[in-house]
Amino acid sequence: MSTLALWQEGPEPSPGPPAVVAPEELTRALPVHVAEAVWRGTELGKVDSRVVSSGFPVLDAELPGGGWPTRSLTELLLPQSAICEWRLLGPAVPSLLAEEGSTVYLVSPPKQPNAPGLAQLGVTPDRLVWIEVKGPADRLWVAEQLIKSDPCGAVLVWLPQARPEQLRRLQVHAQSCDAPVFIVRPETALRDTSAAPLRVSVALGAGWNIDVRIRKRRGATFDGVLELPAMPSNLDIVIPPRLRTLPVPRPAREEVPHALGSLATNPASKLRVPH
Repeated sequence: MSTLALWQEGPEPSPGPPAVVAPEELTRALPVHVAEAVWRGTELGKVDSRVVSSGFPVLDAELPGGGWPTRSLTELLLPQSAICEWRLLGPAVPSLLAEEGSTVYLVSPPKQPNAPGLAQLGVTPDRLVWIEVKGPADRLWVAEQLIKSDPCGAVLVWLPQARPEQLRRLQVHAQSCDAPVFIVRPETALRDTSAAPLRVSVALGAGWNIDVRIRKRRGATFDGVLELPAMPSNLDIVIPPRLRTLPVPRPAREEVPHALGSLATNPASKLRVPH
């Protein structure tokens, strides 16, 4: 009695090489509302809120949305405070204060703001509010109340000591704030987690440049270094060419003492042994 063949006999057919389909082809095959929500890992994240240009086209090209975001925290990480903050944010001042009545709020900066210097950037005394607060808990409270008030302009808060849950709370309030909120912290804070969607480290570079690294952003990672020209505009016409290419400042190398003395100071190091 013959049986019905249910299985194919013989060697299995070769599947052949897998078909390669371009991501664009896959996106076209999706419904429009689904295709618009698709995000590729090689792309920058989409930003639904308003952004403010940083004043550096190279930096804007690497920031999601093309500038400093609103309705979220931006963390600025510095090796030393009161050195690079305004060199990074100075070119953005015209955009930050473009709206009438906008103000820059400074919460517990490490040094007293220099009114004439800030005025040259465009931050006149009538558009500057300096809030001096002592103690980490009071700083957080002031920052929270200021962000919740949804001010017009920009908010800069210096928080050298902040726990991840405290930053998470500020991030929740910042989602309802239409002004850019910058949290300035030491670079050692990179070891800690942060709810800030954007984390940028800034350091002095060669000459009058600053070196900017984007440590965290929505979308694809960025491992490069952006060398941004950050010479103040009032110095551009007085600095001679020989002072425009200064070496990168580096800490002095500490010599490790040796039990027998340094080679430079040990008299035996100057003796030549004949071969």
